[in-house]
Amino acid sequence: MKIKDLPRKLPVSFYFFFWDIDAKKLDPSKRPYYVINRLLDKGNLEAVRWVRKNFPEELIIETIKKMRDFSPKTVIFWSRLLNIPIEEIKCMQEPYRSMRKMHWPN
Repeated sequence: MKIKDLPRKLPVSFYFFFWDIDAKKLDPSKRPYYVINRLLDKGNLEAVRWVRKNFPEELIIETIKKMRDFSPKTVIFWSRLLNIPIEEIKCMQEPYRSMRKMHWPN
């Protein structure tokens, strides 16, 4: 799947998950890592299904490995589902884990 094949608009029902930006202006084909990360981490079942349908699995795996904003529970779920070794996932590595514990001790 090429970038031109990626979705250019978010469904209106997902705007809620992008509370910190103007979701109407977000082009998922230009910021796929951000969109995939936000919807897999904070989205609902409909959002997850939309991501899996509209983005290639390789891009989803790359996002999970690269992005540091996943919650530990979410990233463990996706690592098991997609067979991604934990040691390849940035947000599960030091010093990020220690830094996260300083800000969110629970």
